[in-house]
Amino acid sequence: MQGVPQIDLGRGGARGDALLAEPVVRAIADACRNLGFFQVTGHGIESARIELLRSQMKRFFERSVEAKRAVLRGEENAWGYYDSELTKNTPDWKEVFDFGRVPHPDLADDDPLNCGVDGQNRWPRDLPGFRDTMLDYLGACETLSFRLLEATALGLGVAPRRLADQFRPTHSSFVRLNHYPLCDDPAPPDAPDLPSIGRLGVNQHNDAGALTLIAQTDTRGLQVRTSNGWIGVEPIPGALVVNIGDMMQVWSNDRYRSPLHRVVVSRRTERFSAPFFFNPSYEAACTPLPELVAADGAPHYRTIRWGEFRRQRAAGDYADVGEEVQISRYRIAADGW
Repeated sequence: MQGVPQIDLGRGGARGDALLAEPVVRAIADACRNLGFFQVTGHGIESARIELLRSQMKRFFERSVEAKRAVLRGEENAWGYYDSELTKNTPDWKEVFDFGRVPHPDLADDDPLNCGVDGQNRWPRDLPGFRDTMLDYLGACETLSFRLLEATALGLGVAPRRLADQFRPTHSSFVRLNHYPLCDDPAPPDAPDLPSIGRLGVNQHNDAGALTLIAQTDTRGLQVRTSNGWIGVEPIPGALVVNIGDMMQVWSNDRYRSPLHRVVVSRRTERFSAPFFFNPSYEAACTPLPELVAADGAPHYRTIRWGEFRRQRAAGDYADVGEEVQISRYRIAADGW
């Protein structure tokens, strides 16, 4: 593995059908099986949209601590600002702002893209354009994610809309704005797993949901774990980073890989990123697809109730809860694996 694959989603044909063209589906499936990370160009989200997102993100994090903490999130309301998050029970060197799904006024009530409720998002009152920019970007990520979901399904040899029901009646996706400030004690980029010296922006972890789309700036820092150690996900102008989450690994019965990844920080350069976490409905019961189980001879996982799984993972963001829940807890032991 020389690095993170780059895939042009528009290379397979006309816009709209290109992403589901055979060469694109094959490239995505290969990336999902091998590394679980890839970068996409030709994704349809305009560069101006992404630049506006970055500009507004920087405006928010440049505010005073008091102004940011005016929209502080808590255990009862997951949306807003936070600067004391844990990953794998270890403090991260970052501050974040989270916001979730809202109904789209131009979509019908039964449209699969129009499947969320606003009501807990906490927006700063004195940043003109911030809310509209963020919700516009969230909507663009949703559209792309549903298309990528179809491509990943085709790569598994099932119907493109096979996984769509897992995101109904309402999906639990959200955007996180990340700011990694300058750090006087950063862990080195080649630090081993769970470094004992230095700080990490985000400690090593797997994403819990289906897919993650990441808009990152031109500052290095995101790394993925391979059999040969940690490698960097190099910033590519105009590209979005995509990685597979735990539920995709479960649905695929281990054909697709949920990769371990982390973020390193720097003494000299601050870093920003905006991941969109494409997550199932809280009511979803995630289990290996029967078609794949039939081919494999047995399921590798017991049923995972997404709402409960997500709540347990989120609890670890606020406090040391001991061993955080992982999909390994649901793995079915069998001879040979």
